[in-house]
Amino acid sequence: MSLSAILSADAIDSAIKECQAPDSFCPKKFFSTCGLTKKSAADVKKVFGILDNDASGFIEEEELKFFLQRFTPGARVLTDKETKGFLSAADDDSDGRIGADEFQAMVLS
Repeated sequence: MSLSAILSADAIDSAIKECQAPDSFCPKKFFSTCGLTKKSAADVKKVFGILDNDASGFIEEEELKFFLQRFTPGARVLTDKETKGFLSAADDDSDGRIGADEFQAMVLS
């Protein structure tokens, strides 16, 4: 399944354009602009599964760097500052990775 099966291509494009400049990525704003915050908990879990590139059940820091590229292949890589900020904002149990429940809580809260 692709992200465009859950989110509109136009919304994804708008979200990517908002954070083209380095250090301009804000997860909450991105999720809102791409329409993910309006989706069901089941859809958010599907998106998590797509973003969990190695199917480990977690999104680790290395996967987060390429977060935008999962939405649009030509998108930029997140900076170290953005990656660490994203991780710390979602990693409620401080285990250094984002689980499905943590991701869902961040998106839908």
